[in-house]
Amino acid sequence: MNAQDSGIRGPASGTAGAAAPVRWAKLVDHARCIGCHACSTACKSENQVPLSVNRTYVKYVDVGVFPQARRAFQVTRCNQCARPPCVFACPTAAMYQRPDGIVDFDKSVCIGCKACIAACPYDAIFINPVDHSAEKCNFCAHRIEIGLEPACVVVCPTEAIAVGNLADTESRVARVVGREPVTVRRPEKDTQPKLFYRGAHHATLDPLAARRPEGGLFLWSEQGDLPHQVRSGHPGPANGAEDAVLAYDVPHRAPWDWRVSLYTWTKSIASGAYLAALLLVLLGALPAEGALWQWAAPVVAEAFLGATGLILIADLEHRARFPLIFTRPQWRSWLVRGGVAITAYGLVLAAHLVGSLTRDYALQRAMMWPGGPLAVLSAIYTAYLFAQSKGRDLWQNPLLPVQLLVQAVLAGAAVLLVVAPWLEADALPALVRLTTGALVVQLVLVAAEMTLAHPTAHARLAAREMVAGRYAAFFWGGLALMAGALVAAWISAAAVLALAGLLAYEHAYVQAGQSVPLA
Repeated sequence: MNAQDSGIRGPASGTAGAAAPVRWAKLVDHARCIGCHACSTACKSENQVPLSVNRTYVKYVDVGVFPQARRAFQVTRCNQCARPPCVFACPTAAMYQRPDGIVDFDKSVCIGCKACIAACPYDAIFINPVDHSAEKCNFCAHRIEIGLEPACVVVCPTEAIAVGNLADTESRVARVVGREPVTVRRPEKDTQPKLFYRGAHHATLDPLAARRPEGGLFLWSEQGDLPHQVRSGHPGPANGAEDAVLAYDVPHRAPWDWRVSLYTWTKSIASGAYLAALLLVLLGALPAEGALWQWAAPVVAEAFLGATGLILIADLEHRARFPLIFTRPQWRSWLVRGGVAITAYGLVLAAHLVGSLTRDYALQRAMMWPGGPLAVLSAIYTAYLFAQSKGRDLWQNPLLPVQLLVQAVLAGAAVLLVVAPWLEADALPALVRLTTGALVVQLVLVAAEMTLAHPTAHARLAAREMVAGRYAAFFWGGLALMAGALVAAWISAAAVLALAGLLAYEHAYVQAGQSVPLA
């Protein structure tokens, strides 16, 4: 196939200044694919992709039972979505969509937050271990711009891979997509992929359709229990009618580790300490002139807010670039919106402390109006950040903002319970009631999470990983600690148990949500 048949007309065909509309797409014809990995090798060579990561690879699945068995292939890569979740989630527009539809990236402004990886429903993005920036297939845009086809297209010996302009009805891709049955991966995610598969087997397109080999032994390789990876496949019955087993795959890596679990906990304390105290002051259960409202609540909140910021920065691959979130924000990203919210919240807390130092109670009353909503927003914005992770079905929970708000009140009231005996003992009964109420609501919400049917197979498997899989010890340990806090005789011990239980539960929830392979 030549470049003209692809719809590539010249050096400027992929640019915004082209005379005709351009909508690039790829077609993989699995009636022709022989699984030779020429595309993977060419991609690595053309784009200098290091070992251990791939812009593209060929997955092998053995389908059927001998002697009625065959090997099916799937060329796996970025789906070049028309509605790309990675672009919406990226806080600095390092992931961006060109006018011709190609989803490209700018490594010079990538902060390495991994939000794009969490957002991608296809496991197509990775952190380059050499330059620590996010990377993926970008259609070989540098070749497209000078009228050349991508490297994978050029080397494919059977012409199984084609690139073309969907707006050009004479291109091979437009002809096939417009006239023949083709499929895309995970259409329910509403990303509108522009990677089309012809003749692909269901067991290759659905990452849950094929069983993982016993013992983790794959063709040419093994997938071990390394700290940085989650093994592909899953236990139990496959998500399909056919007998299918993975023969070759790459490891699935969870983008966010224990630091994000810890960040959700410290942020709950930071927002909840002020929020719990504010609720009690507004209800008349806590005096506005007392030490808890004047000093403990703002100091604890400010300290844990600072810890939250340090943890967020520590999780970045390019920590020195963190200010780019504020200097070149991409406002659709909830990392940006959350960063602005917690910064504003920190300023309110600072003003509250100024009022405490100067005994300016009018200033503190004035700060209640922005302080309360900002504390709530700081507590719940992570639910919207998680919702941008479209491939993580466990996190697509409309009640998650409510749950995070309850967790914040619980964490804040528990911390104040620890310090109240030394600062303001009269406040103990009100704090005990608030902590107990929040604990009960939290346990009810967790029980609902466990017992209600999950809407997708991905969510069900993630929940099983949390409740009965590798994170079960954290999950059940967290519930036991929180239940123990309800019956503990010593108030401070009950508060510590509640905080420890909340941390364990948060870790189980955050990590289990990322545990299901997406490719």
